[in-house]
Amino acid sequence: MDSLTHIVLGAAIGELMAGKKLGKKALLIGAVANSLPDIDFIASAFLPTAQDVWAHRGLTHSLLFIVVMTPLLTWLVTRIWPQTTMTKAQWYIFFSVQLFVHIFIDAFNAYGTGWFEPFSHYRVALHVLFVADPFFSVWLAIAFVALLVLRKNHPARKRWAWGGLALSTAYLIYCIGNKITTDAHARADLQGKSYTRYLSTPTPLNNWLWYVVAETDNGFYTGYHSVFDHQPVQFRFQPKNKALLRPFFEHKDLDYLLRFSQGFYTVERWGDTTVFNDLRFGEMKGWEDPKARFVFHYFLEYPDNNKIVVQRGRFAGWSWHTIDVMIRRIRGN
Repeated sequence: MDSLTHIVLGAAIGELMAGKKLGKKALLIGAVANSLPDIDFIASAFLPTAQDVWAHRGLTHSLLFIVVMTPLLTWLVTRIWPQTTMTKAQWYIFFSVQLFVHIFIDAFNAYGTGWFEPFSHYRVALHVLFVADPFFSVWLAIAFVALLVLRKNHPARKRWAWGGLALSTAYLIYCIGNKITTDAHARADLQGKSYTRYLSTPTPLNNWLWYVVAETDNGFYTGYHSVFDHQPVQFRFQPKNKALLRPFFEHKDLDYLLRFSQGFYTVERWGDTTVFNDLRFGEMKGWEDPKARFVFHYFLEYPDNNKIVVQRGRFAGWSWHTIDVMIRRIRGN
């Protein structure tokens, strides 16, 4: 999830677990602890882009990271605030919960989370929430503001924290239901098409319009489904073009990209440039433009031009018309 979500989520958990003993410091410590796995952003300054893409949400988002960091953080805070009434066992549980909640909620995105690093490179990606979903985060943000304003011994503090968590959790369950519904419709619409793997992932900033991908031996069927649709998914075929990768088989960055994409990739030629696309992040305005390019695209001949590879296409070319078309498409038009 985005950084703001981790901050307000960590603060709410901090209030519930330690608010009585730490006061408003529980919000700060909770926000920092819940954000800590994203410390891997520092690697971006040192690693080549393809390796950084693979490393992000890797070791620092693993169960091993929780096992190692929890006692270290407990030791640190008991040195900084030895006068608090929090016991070492309570600190240990506090940090374990905060770190686990971070890697747990990140697994609901498309990026993939390395729970089992370094023993396994498998990435957990449930494709339930877009990386920034305001309908998930807004309840926590409202609770966060209330917790900042209310005095530290106000009787309503826990109700605000529980309310924010409960509403966000209810929305997450609703999103899981949307995914189940989407998958049922899309798989039914794929009948008659031979495919080996399938995924669905929400489009930006909502959970009603979904991007659907079905893999075949030499490409992918892709399309869009709204939970309010009364029409079949209109699939189009995207060839994989794996042969275009032959000149790059000895390139280390290609190895990282192949592992990162989990096989959901296509290759294209844009003029004199070979482009590697990761389909899991969807298309730029694909609901508006049937020939839209993919959000995640990597220039294989020009690795230095890929510094913001995951983000650069996410909202490229958006306008009020794009948003209007998306809203109408969500409605089933």
